[in-house]
Amino acid sequence: MLLEIANLKKSYPEPSGRRIPILDIPKFELAQGEQVVLRGESGGGKTTLLHIISGLVEADGGSVRLEGVELIGFSESRRDRIRAAKMGYVFQTFNLLPAFTALENVRLAMTFAGRAVDVARAKELLARVGLENRMHYLPSQLSVGQQQRVSVARALANRPKLLLADEPTANVDPANQSRIIELIQSTCRAENVALLLVTHSDDVASRFTRVEQLGELNRAAQQPVVEDAV
Repeated sequence: MLLEIANLKKSYPEPSGRRIPILDIPKFELAQGEQVVLRGESGGGKTTLLHIISGLVEADGGSVRLEGVELIGFSESRRDRIRAAKMGYVFQTFNLLPAFTALENVRLAMTFAGRAVDVARAKELLARVGLENRMHYLPSQLSVGQQQRVSVARALANRPKLLLADEPTANVDPANQSRIIELIQSTCRAENVALLLVTHSDDVASRFTRVEQLGELNRAAQQPVVEDAV
């Protein structure tokens, strides 16, 4: 199994000192190459879950294992290295560097993993997402849909084992929504990359064989607010 989550817990403090449970997931698994869509209410913890898996946020407890390696408890710098080497992340807000071209944005992602920059692969990925004629354009010179396609290419730059996508069509029009999802799914299939995608869209969810409802996975959704431990 590529990704294994067990007894994962995350809560946040209120000013009063009470802690609000956000996630309490007994079990979740994702196989190599599998594609899963995760649905849930706004504020229900979907993005928090992706952030914990990727190491952007620390869990309160539990286990997250990637290829059998336990990620909980690692230092921030080690989590950053693992994320760069083994995971790709597609953000809904793109997060492209505005002063860098499409090609430079993809190439820069390769440096984060501590590898030599593979210019040929960067160009291949941009061509695969239909931007072979826009490689040297700045983000401001690209449409919203094109910017998201650059972010997909960037997320796959280091040949990740797992691609995390957080509402990747939230900021694109309906026509581009279909293209972006098909692009993400087809590229992941071609490279045998596992995909965990968060969405609110019925249309997007309908394109996946496996659809998970976070409320059914997450016991925190039914838990009362608990007091901070003293």
